[in-house]
Amino acid sequence: MKKRVFVLSLGVIAALAVSCKKDYVCDCHKDFNDGTHHVDVEIEFNNTSKSDAEEGCEAQENVFRAMTNVEKVNCQLK
Repeated sequence: MKKRVFVLSLGVIAALAVSCKKDYVCDCHKDFNDGTHHVDVEIEFNNTSKSDAEEGCEAQENVFRAMTNVEKVNCQLK
């Protein structure tokens, strides 16, 4: 009986560790066409999975790329 409880407890802990949600920050650096300035932007993804935060960061980078006054943009998940 004790073995079953122990194994079950390990299974629950492993499941929680795999599906844990955390806070992530997407750090974006934008260079504008006029060449005179750049902007660093941080977007927070709270209580989310890493894969969802990566998708959100990539989507934000695509939004910045679509802006006509932005020459270069690079977003990285921290």
